[in-house]
Order: sequence, then structure tokens, then C-alpha cells
Amino acid sequence: MNDNELNTFSVAELLRLHVGISKQLRTRGIVRGENVSAGELAEFLFCRSYEWWTQANTHSEKAFDAMDDEGKRYQIKGRRMHHRPRSRQLSAIRDLEEFDMLAAVLFDHDYRVLRAALIPTEVVRSRSKHVKHDNKWNFIRNLPQVPAMVCPTGCVITCGMGPS
Repeated sequence: MNDNELNTFSVAELLRLHVGISKQLRTRGIVRGENVSAGELAEFLFCRSYEWWTQANTHSEKAFDAMDDEGKRYQIKGRRMHHRPRSRQLSAIRDLEEFDMLAAVLFDHDYRVLRAALIPTEVVRSRSKHVKHDNKWNFIRNLPQVPAMVCPTGCVITCGMGPS
């Protein structure tokens, strides 16, 4: 379905389509809730690619989203690059001490992986800025310039979520 076809839909029809798509993604185990988010898609891709596990319920731990078999804790963040704005800012990080690695992915407008990285917490701490008003940390980064990162982009794309 392309934009020209979607232009013929009423707002109500578009919302019903959105609900149906969200339900299908939840039923297929891609997302946990009814709202598709870049963060949940990022969790699915990293966990499937690396065989990490998440909690069975719908809520993540406070400071990490997944663990591997060795007990390493991963905070997973995703960002969809809309046509506007072009910000690469990830969502808030609430606690910089309770995870071992940040797994970050940038998606393009159509949810294709642009860039993905595993970033050690030392790097995240050194490049994060605390926002006192919201009690959060913003990770200031440009993925291609982050030292000591391992990029799993090829692995992530091979799990069937790339362009069709």
C-alpha cells in the first residue's frame, strides 16, 4: 500500500487500519502493546538477533530491557527518523548505573534499520547529560563516532525486518 492509496482513506479508516496493524504486530510477538513504537521494535530485533531474553510481562525493569545468558543487562533504545524533525535523540535513560550495555538502533521513516550499535556504559556515561527537571539522562551521540562499539546492523537486518 502506498501513500496515494492511503490518501483515499478517511481518518476513521486510517485509524481502524492502524489498530488492526498494531494488533497483528502484538499477536505476532513483535510488540507487547497495541501501540507500535521504535523502542519495542528495537527490543524485538536485538533480542531476536542476539537471543537475549526480556520479562514475560509487559513492563521492562527500571534500568534495563533485556539480559543475555551470561547475565549482562541491556538498555535498548530505538529512534525512528521521521521526515521532520531529524533528531537522533533517543528516549530518556533513567538510570546510568543499572545496565551493562546500551543497544541503540536508528530506523528510517519506514522502520528499516539505518544504524545499530552496542555501546558500553562507560561511553554512555561520558556522553550523557542530566536533565534535572525531568530526572533523566540524554545520551548525546553520533553512532558512527562512538568509540569501542560493535555494530550489529547486518545481524539485525537479517532477522527479516529489512525492506521487502
